[in-house]
Amino acid sequence: MKKKPLLSFWQLWNMSFGYFGIQFGFALQNANVSRIFQTLGADLDKIPILWIAGPITGLIVHPIVGHASDKTWNRLGRRKPYFLIGAVLASLSLLAMPNSPALWVAAGMMWIMDGSINMSMQPFRAFIGDMSPEEQQTQGFAVQTFFIGISSVIASSLPYMLANWLPQSWGIKATAAPGVIPDTVKWSFYLGGIVFLLSVLWTTFRTKEYSPEEMAAFNSQSENDKLKEKAILNIDVKKYNQQGLFLIGAGVVMSILTYVLDLYLGLYILTSVFIVYGILHMIVAKRFAAGKVDDTVEIIYDMKNMPEIMKKLSWVQMLTWFGLFAMFIYCTPAITAYHFHSSDPTSAAYNKGADWVGVLMSVYNGVAALIAFSLPWLAKKFGRILTHTICLIVGGLGLISWFTFHDPNMLIISMVGIGIAWASLLTIPYAILAGALPQNKMGIYMGIFNIFIVIPQIVASAILGLLVKKVFHDQAIYIIVLGGIAMIAAGILTLFVKDNYDKA
Repeated sequence: MKKKPLLSFWQLWNMSFGYFGIQFGFALQNANVSRIFQTLGADLDKIPILWIAGPITGLIVHPIVGHASDKTWNRLGRRKPYFLIGAVLASLSLLAMPNSPALWVAAGMMWIMDGSINMSMQPFRAFIGDMSPEEQQTQGFAVQTFFIGISSVIASSLPYMLANWLPQSWGIKATAAPGVIPDTVKWSFYLGGIVFLLSVLWTTFRTKEYSPEEMAAFNSQSENDKLKEKAILNIDVKKYNQQGLFLIGAGVVMSILTYVLDLYLGLYILTSVFIVYGILHMIVAKRFAAGKVDDTVEIIYDMKNMPEIMKKLSWVQMLTWFGLFAMFIYCTPAITAYHFHSSDPTSAAYNKGADWVGVLMSVYNGVAALIAFSLPWLAKKFGRILTHTICLIVGGLGLISWFTFHDPNMLIISMVGIGIAWASLLTIPYAILAGALPQNKMGIYMGIFNIFIVIPQIVASAILGLLVKKVFHDQAIYIIVLGGIAMIAAGILTLFVKDNYDKA
């Protein structure tokens, strides 16, 4: 087996530069979409259901794009076609989003924007696994984390900077009439669309992917191994049908209970996922019984037969992202109400608080950028498992401290802790996973792994609105505390994961 050559710093830099633009788009979305929804008239408990675009599109896009990119080889390369198509669509969506004339239009644009960003983002994870030798994979993902942090600092702070740094004569205002998106938000999205496209173009044309022949030489699997792997695809049709019926039945029962008990409408999201996944089980069973092994069969099979290390990491990912998604959804309502004492989107206090949210988002991302390059050293000295455990616990404590600190300036300390967790989250799990996956399935498994970012988002979207209304009486700050508890639990679960490569 031929060993992949070590990459220079600038090769790693060019490979990941596109992530600067991708995260620029995500950061604008995370810091401003709840603000846009509230401005257009969304009630506090309805915000999570409007955010459902992200997880639903991710649930669809990640495995499909991952599977497709594993099998794609054209003039642009293997992963790069998906970078580029997603970048064009995402840039157009960023230009359109802040001009939404009504709440339903903004919600629709959220679907398009999030799906496009995910299409560009998903192959970048597999890209590091494709291009870098195992001993450089922690470093490769750390470079991505650096770009994620730096771009998020700029993007999250843009409304604040435009409001406070530009001359008033430019006419870019931080407030607007009821139902109108402020100029600072609009121009932030316009700039984001440009940055997104240019960054992805840089990686597309400055990095050359390995050819199929080169990848085959790097792959430890011989042709006989690959044939054996195909033979293992032996689906128990009866079992798949039984599981499918159970999932459908569970989804239907939960839907009926939601209706009869007049529970939160967001719960229908969860019940729909059960029903759809059950139907897919039965479709796969029918196709396999008919002798057809197509893309749908392979994707569902791979989802149900993940490597053991991936299964354990998935629980860590789900709890961590539940905590983060709670923050993304409720950071603006929590801080504006708890720390700035206003829930009126037209008030000066609310908009001052919303702008401060952008600054805080930039803090945790800035910390992540600074921490990123120390993670390979920390992982080598203490092991990737212990490093990730400590980082997640620190992040969870950071979220919980939002409740403790009443002075909004003190939240900077909270965001330092969250930034440490964020840096590790974007680096360590992917480095652990990349070294444990077969090369010819890097895309699909990275895509499936990203589903465990999506699932907690769906759960959060389904239940957080119910909790904030029925349990926390519209006090969003308690959702942030709940997110911190989930992140600490994720850190503890990390200790049960075994890292196959301890020389990172």
